[in-house]
Amino acid sequence: MSSASKHVFVQFEDGSGNKAGPQLSIPLDTKTEQLGALLNELLKQQDEPMPYSFTVNGETLLSSLEASLALGKNKKGAGREGAVQIVYRPEALFRVRPVTRCSSSMEADGEVVLCLAFSPEDQSKRLATGGGDCIVRFWDATTGTPLPASVETKRHDGWVLVLSWSPDGRYLASGGKDGLVQIWEGATGHPIGAPLRGHRQWITALVWEPLHLTEGKLRLASSSRDGTVRIWNVPGGECEAVLSQHTDGVTSVRWGGDATLYSGSRDRTVRMWSTKGAETGKLLGVLTGHGHWVNSLALSTDHVLRTGPFGPLKALDELLDPKERSRKRYEAALREQGGVERLVSCSDDFTIFLWSPSKDQKKPLARLTGHQAIVNHVAFSPDGMTLASASFDKSVRLWNGQTGSFLATLRGHVGRVYQVAWSADSRLLLSCSQDSTLKIWQARTRKLLLDLPGHIDEVYAVDWSNATDDGAIAASGGKDRKLKLWRQ
Repeated sequence: MSSASKHVFVQFEDGSGNKAGPQLSIPLDTKTEQLGALLNELLKQQDEPMPYSFTVNGETLLSSLEASLALGKNKKGAGREGAVQIVYRPEALFRVRPVTRCSSSMEADGEVVLCLAFSPEDQSKRLATGGGDCIVRFWDATTGTPLPASVETKRHDGWVLVLSWSPDGRYLASGGKDGLVQIWEGATGHPIGAPLRGHRQWITALVWEPLHLTEGKLRLASSSRDGTVRIWNVPGGECEAVLSQHTDGVTSVRWGGDATLYSGSRDRTVRMWSTKGAETGKLLGVLTGHGHWVNSLALSTDHVLRTGPFGPLKALDELLDPKERSRKRYEAALREQGGVERLVSCSDDFTIFLWSPSKDQKKPLARLTGHQAIVNHVAFSPDGMTLASASFDKSVRLWNGQTGSFLATLRGHVGRVYQVAWSADSRLLLSCSQDSTLKIWQARTRKLLLDLPGHIDEVYAVDWSNATDDGAIAASGGKDRKLKLWRQ
């Protein structure tokens, strides 16, 4: 019997388990494009069809249903007694084109470039950089020139190690090796007040409170090698709480959309803290399991929390105030991810843990193994469905963001991989390495798309602007003291 005459029963459902239409018998060789057309018909979206991606048993359908079911672990449920469950999720309607050329190369700092970050707005071309000359610079990425106010403004007495934009784009926070946190006006690059003092060692991470949780003020959390996390009120600069139960330096912090603050430490633990009213600073739980330092944390909702009200919106949503737009974006992202915000941690022990802290604090959803050296950085795709990890074993690995199952190893770098950054449509991944190159990978095919040489030494930091059209810009900086801008 030819494969064209074989049929299989299937059931479409979304990430929350809600079924779309009845069970259907379809040809086994049905292509993903045909599945999309069928689903749009079931959801009565023929007039304005949506692009969808599909998974079976946690594995992405790349070409046809037959190809997926040919894998032994996916044969389960392929028949009348148990229909194949096809989980669908909408993809971004917009498409970000890969950057292909270096459009600008600037002497960003007199020393090494250690950190950079684009502002969160859709079409914003504002970029901030920091590094070894202790200066935070603000750039107009369209022209490749620094804003005048930031050229000689020096508020740090040590290397600038971390930068973080507020979700509304009004402020930038910088942290340095001097243990100081400085707040800056996002529009002009002017410093606001004196640096925030309190940490006794250098700043390792900064994160802003999600905009939909704010109550008339913005709050910022900073972590330090001194083993503490501090929560500040901005722009006043008052320290609201000091979280000091870690027994070694804190390396990373994330602020969840449910008002939980997560901190990862060299004491091998991830701690959860309340940030609600009078309970701010209360320890909610400790996630254990890593055998060495925790290097980086990421949340499945990081993208919508970082970009706040900015992003594709329905016409009616544009009438809402920024706080309500941020809330709607967060709630929509949470629904698409099955209603659960997931956390991931990576470590010097070569492993990655995927957590669902709101459901189970005793054990992770999955322990992700396979890297052969330190895992330095992890990042969820903007839709929260794919996880990328960068390792000193010279590889990038992709994992299913919901189950933690292994998807692919991306090889091509010949030196340590320091950082990764996703495009706003979750289709492309950018990595930077000790080997002086950047590489662009295609998430769907899991293959190298472009090699971007140009730096002459190690590349420490990359970011991709939040633009949802052909105007997307990527930026990179590193040991060669160059800031490079990359365009389509």
